[in-house]
Formats: sequence, structure tokens, C-alpha cells
Amino acid sequence: MHAIRLYATGPAENLTYEEVPDPVPADGQVRIDVRASGVHLLEIMLRRGITVGPHAPPALPATPGAEVAGVVGALGPGVDAWWLGRRVVAQLDADEGGYAERAVTGVASLHPLPDGLDDDLAVAAVTTGATAQGILRVAGLGAGDTVLVMAAAGGLGSLFVQAARGAGALVVAVAGGPVKVARVLALGADVAVDNRDADWPAQVRAALGERAVSVVLDGVGGGPGRQGLELLGPGGRFLLFGWATGEPTQISTKDLVERQLTATWAIGPNMVPAGGPRELVERALAAAADGTLVPLVTRFPLKRAADAHAALEARATVGKVVLTV
Repeated sequence: MHAIRLYATGPAENLTYEEVPDPVPADGQVRIDVRASGVHLLEIMLRRGITVGPHAPPALPATPGAEVAGVVGALGPGVDAWWLGRRVVAQLDADEGGYAERAVTGVASLHPLPDGLDDDLAVAAVTTGATAQGILRVAGLGAGDTVLVMAAAGGLGSLFVQAARGAGALVVAVAGGPVKVARVLALGADVAVDNRDADWPAQVRAALGERAVSVVLDGVGGGPGRQGLELLGPGGRFLLFGWATGEPTQISTKDLVERQLTATWAIGPNMVPAGGPRELVERALAAAADGTLVPLVTRFPLKRAADAHAALEARATVGKVVLTV
């Protein structure tokens, strides 16, 4: 089979496309004949050799990738024969090995795919979609809200635009460049501004008139995140779930007290329902299948994984980046 291999941390071009032996499923594992693999920002940081929270760069050489969709092509000892031939999506046990034509993982990691759900959309749903479901659970968006979505054309942001629109909220989308602005307007945003324009906050204020932003969904952080915070009206809610700029949005107790704001870190135990993380995945797959929340996807063939990493780093992609096999 073919797989992407990384022999040294560093730039995207260190990812190479090679022929390697097929993996063999062990006890309780299956082999997935991969049709689509997800590309995650975390994998870019690990490829560079950067430790992110509990995630350390892999032992080299390695095949990156933690999200795959495809067909169960072989069973390890002790696995129910029902799984053979099933279309599935999974987050791989070892959080690596997904950029390949075949991958192995434990049965507990598998999610059968709903009928009619394409493999690339399933890959976008299994982690990004599930995370969006959890954050939206914390956000509690409603018809009276005016929701500002940062990085609105990204994997999470594009789902937030759809969800806020579906909840009846007024949606303000912030995206980078005219192509991305056009995409979020097509998703249903009421207002969309280009964050490359220095005066984008003024554009938001002008578009809203006397209406204030009541919810900010921020995975960008840094200066842009702070600009989003400044657009919140009294009683507004600020939800953080990341910092693509490299640093979190700076929020002080004074901000909260004087402006009557609520700030919440939306990733972690408070985003998980009683059914656990698996319930979030099932919700995300069902929403993608029935068209309620459809992930945006930018596709690259497996052999162009280096190009996919470079494009994601350059913010030149829309939605979830997926490698197709």
C-alpha cells in the first residue's frame, strides 16, 4: 500500500509518499481500507516538532493522521464478523497512521456510517463536527442572539454559521479574503466581513446599527479575538475554543465586571453530554447525513499531503482539509 511518511520534523515538504507494508490487525482490531483521511491543525504542529498540550511529536519515522473513513477490509482475532465490509469512520487508537491506503484500529473506535453519507464528510464530522456539537451545546444559541463567528470559513466556523442560522440567530461571519466571505454568505450569514480589512469591526458595527453582538465564538485568539470581544454588548457571552494566532484572547476580570460579560472555555468536560464523547460523534454524523450541519471540505489526493499541509498553514483552504484515496 501507499502511505505518507515523516522522517524528520520540519516543513510540509518533509512529508513523503511511499510504498509500505500493509498493517495487520491485532486482537480486537480491524483494518480499514481508507477512502478519506482528515488533516488537523494539531498534526501540522506535531510535524513541526512542537508539543501541544498532552500531544508530543511522534517517534520517527511516522505516518500522521488520526481520522479515517472507509470500509472494514480485514478483522483481527476476536472481532465480530458483522464488521467485515462495513463502511465506517474512526479516530485511530494511536492518533497516527491515517495518511495511508490502509489503517488499523480497535473496534471501540469505529462508528458505522449513516446511509448516503460520503466518506469525506464523515471524516470532517468525526472530530471537527463532534467538537462543534460540544461547543454549540455550551453556547446555547437562540433566536434572540446576534452571533459573531470568527474564522467563519474554517472547519468549525462554517458549522457554527449553519447552526446559528438554524437557531434563528442573526449571524455575523468574519473570514479571510473575498472567496471565503462569499462562501459564508452562501452558508446563510446575514453579515460577512473580511478580516484582512483593518476596519472590519467598524464594518460590523455599521451593519448592525443599534443591535449589539450577544455571542462571540472565538477560535482565533490574539488581537482579532480581542476585537471580537469589544463588539459584545452588555450581558454578552464570549466562548473560546482555541487560538490560531498563537495566543489566547486576553480577557480581564475588569472586562467581565464592567461590561457584564460571561467568558467560557468551551472545550473540555462542560461540552460533553451524559452519553460521553461518542454521543457527540453520533450527533455530528447524523447532522451531516440529514443536511442539518454539512461540513465544508477542501480535498487533496493522498499523494499531495504535503500540499494539503502547506495550504492549511497558509490559510488557503475552506472548511475541513481531507485527503482522498
